[in-house]
Amino acid sequence: MRILFDQGTPAPLRRHLHPHPVDTTAERDWSTISNGELLKCAEEEGYEVFITTDQNLRYQQNLTGRRIGIVVLMATSWPRAQQHIPEILAAVNRVLGGGYEEVAL
Repeated sequence: MRILFDQGTPAPLRRHLHPHPVDTTAERDWSTISNGELLKCAEEEGYEVFITTDQNLRYQQNLTGRRIGIVVLMATSWPRAQQHIPEILAAVNRVLGGGYEEVAL
């Protein structure tokens, strides 16, 4: 599955998502795109999961009908995220097909 990291998502997490390809919004030059347009672009480019730390995303965007799954990490700290790798992986696997999950860190 193709995964896109939003700004603020701890980059070292990508090593734990192998063999899935992971890109970041910065690598795609999408850092300045608003969330609604970003989700649309990600879906059009074939991303299946979007991982973000934006806890307001579900309140700011209409997520109904989205094909991309969204995982929200409830903190940006890599040391904290590192302690919750199994929960993050489980959430990534559950959101395929447009789901939404929050992972408390």
